Amino acid sequence: MEQFKTWYADSGITDILITFGFNLLIALVILFLGMRLGRFTQHWAEKVMRKKEMDDILVDFIGTIIWWLILAITFVAALQKLGIPATSLVAVLGAAGLAIGLALKDSLSNFAAGVMLVMFRPFAKGDFVEAAGESGSVEEIHLVNTLIVTPDNREITLPNGAIWNSPIINYTTRDTRRIDMEFGVGYGDDLKVAAEILMRVCTEHPKVLKDPAPVVLITALADSSVNFWVRPWTATSDYWVVRAEIMEKAKAELEAAGCNIPFPQRDVHIHEVKEGE
Repeated sequence: MEQFKTWYADSGITDILITFGFNLLIALVILFLGMRLGRFTQHWAEKVMRKKEMDDILVDFIGTIIWWLILAITFVAALQKLGIPATSLVAVLGAAGLAIGLALKDSLSNFAAGVMLVMFRPFAKGDFVEAAGESGSVEEIHLVNTLIVTPDNREITLPNGAIWNSPIINYTTRDTRRIDMEFGVGYGDDLKVAAEILMRVCTEHPKVLKDPAPVVLITALADSSVNFWVRPWTATSDYWVVRAEIMEKAKAELEAAGCNIPFPQRDVHIHEVKEGE
């Protein structure tokens, strides 16, 4: 027992434990203060960006990047305090990063696409878009995916890579939209009267813009009808309402004027075959 006490006193284990415990305490303090600093910096940066009326999606994205960057620096500093050299740590993280990168290449691709979406901003929060085969209003954009809400209130999470690598149609980024409609009348109807009715329905609607002016023109001599293109302009927010009201009124006005609205039909001729023929 005396020999063990002598060895223990000479080995300096007590000093080592005290030193390690002290360094561990400092490392935990560094980690705690770094996390607090990260949150403070993130909130401060987001507040400044919102005062400059920057897009909410861009604010959230940059705020998240700031938080993770400060957290990574804090983690490295805490490990250095514990005696782990930064060069060794970087080497280990580099090797681990390569392995993780190969395993999560799709996620990294989505992350890179998220950065591109934030930088070029093809849409903003609240815009109605069509991307990656889906349509809906943009709710949130994250590091690797984007959340959209469909008109029937379904939430769809799309990978940013799929969005960036597909055509993006933004229906609400412009203040005005053209309504594209097609009407058909019979070959025996007065085409001039039909065109005047369609133009009058457009120009009399209170939400149809005067400039650009509506356009009505014959576009096709179809199998059973003469087709008109009707192209009025309206505010983007009024698009669906104006479209429905014009279609309803145009049908009623054309029928009141005696115009026929053809529909596909087929004549079947039955020939009786007598016996012996």
